Amino acid sequence: MLHETIRAYGHPMIRATHRTTFEITKDPYLTPRGDCIIGVNADKSADDLDPRVKDAIRRDDAIIIIVLRVGQVQDMVLAQGSKKLQLSDQRRIVVRKSAYVEPATLAIRANKAARDINRVLVDMLKEEAELILDIYILGLDEVCSPYKNIGSIINDFPNTS
Repeated sequence: MLHETIRAYGHPMIRATHRTTFEITKDPYLTPRGDCIIGVNADKSADDLDPRVKDAIRRDDAIIIIVLRVGQVQDMVLAQGSKKLQLSDQRRIVVRKSAYVEPATLAIRANKAARDINRVLVDMLKEEAELILDIYILGLDEVCSPYKNIGSIINDFPNTS
């Protein structure tokens, strides 16, 4: 499992109402149109990520867990990697519910967008609180299921026919 931490800050204009994405940006500001933005003044963009992290994210079987933290309040987002990810934008990081890819896309097929994020966390971001994103990347080969050997149980079950 690989891990990367990104720090950003809230802003009074954060609305976090977008239905399909959320974004953090290195820019120190946002406009009313930026309804997907949840953090500004980020210390990293997609291009700044560790090369090992980028390689792990660029796997079709990559599972991406993003923990969003503001103080003691947190939320978690699950998403997927892809070999199509470019991870080359020098200002932004975007997480998407869709499979659309562009240079800022960090992850696709996410289970949450901006509007789905914990509203207590969003309210704290409106007060310009620090946002910490802990990004964890796992490959399917690193995930162990308690049902891994279920096939043997089914195969060993007596045939009643």
